[in-house]
Amino acid sequence: MKPTAPAKATPASKSISAKIVGPITLAVDIGGSGLKAMLLDATGTPVSDRQRIPTPAIPTANAILKGLDVLHGLLPKFDRVSVGFPGVVKRGVTWSAFNLHPSWRGFPLQRELEKRWKKPVRVANDAAIQGYGAIKGDGIEMVITLGTGMGNAVYTSGRLVAMELGHHPWKKATYEDYIGRRGLDRFGKKRWNKYVLEMINQLRNTFNWDHLYLGGGNTKKIDFKLPDDVTVVSNETGLLGGVVLWRDETLSEKK
Repeated sequence: MKPTAPAKATPASKSISAKIVGPITLAVDIGGSGLKAMLLDATGTPVSDRQRIPTPAIPTANAILKGLDVLHGLLPKFDRVSVGFPGVVKRGVTWSAFNLHPSWRGFPLQRELEKRWKKPVRVANDAAIQGYGAIKGDGIEMVITLGTGMGNAVYTSGRLVAMELGHHPWKKATYEDYIGRRGLDRFGKKRWNKYVLEMINQLRNTFNWDHLYLGGGNTKKIDFKLPDDVTVVSNETGLLGGVVLWRDETLSEKK
């Protein structure tokens, strides 16, 4: 962690009062460029400002844990923790992080944070959590995040079906090679938008979803009119979904 990183964050300005509905969730989003956190009450209402610090230049497990400890120090009053992770997560263990570091393979992130912070923790794929904050729970809904990589999740009547679509073969490489940051840098904004639209149409035919939600920082680069069954959601939904995460018992760690 760079020594200057903590200086970029400021203490939460919203105080937690007795009127707020508990339990309080510390919602954390681990991204390729930033680590973000916010406190939410049981209704999903923010009760703190969003805090952000840069992701370490070499995002090893230990380096990111140090950054998360900085966020914990800024938002210390909570009852439980939800963490969105950019890769495959199975019962609190991270199994892939293509846009972070190999040290994340087989890392017990959920257990490690419970040990450090003495609170119950749940960890899930970041796109899955963003979806929890966006979906209506009606029919087949899909979430695609456009950021450093390409995240995704599918829900049937509000129930998560986890998958890692970004690295599925598409065209001459993978979806992420065309739709992720690498594709944007390589092909430029005009061609990237063309590929995003192609991706939407391809996945509509593949999954027959009723609605698609697009999230992630690169959604602001979309310059075409979206179909009626596609909606852009804000980055904050990646944190707001952290409360809903606690309603899915299938994501609890097997003891």
